[in-house]
Amino acid sequence: MNTVETIESLTKELFSLAGVDVKVTVEESEEGNYEVNLETIEETGLLIGFRGENINAIQTVLGIMVKGVTGEWVRILVNIGDYRQKQEEKLFVLADQSADRAIETKEPQPIYNLTAGQRRTIHMYLSKRDDIVTESQGENLERFLVVKSK
Repeated sequence: MNTVETIESLTKELFSLAGVDVKVTVEESEEGNYEVNLETIEETGLLIGFRGENINAIQTVLGIMVKGVTGEWVRILVNIGDYRQKQEEKLFVLADQSADRAIETKEPQPIYNLTAGQRRTIHMYLSKRDDIVTESQGENLERFLVVKSK
């Protein structure tokens, strides 16, 4: 059984144990990540959780399960419906607004309350622009992103 089939099987088993009926599709991305897309009629909000906390927990559990079966760690990204795409679009809008404000005011623009993954997404998105620079500051839970004009 290859990694995609293993992840699909374990995901189905996990949700079967939870009593949730889901349609599972797994794809390997160009970066070597495994994208697990879940479709369900019921429990969508509960599966996503507050600010995506449950989706992140599901990713962690699946990662541990796959490690237990295959012996190797793989990066698993879980998406329910089109939650991840909607969140990414919101981050792009926030990033563009912060970058534009930084250029207009010549003041650094901090963005708080982001997860490490969200900060990374904004860093990667804004790295395509040559008129601004981004950096993360702070420690642990107090970490935040700053957008500055060049």
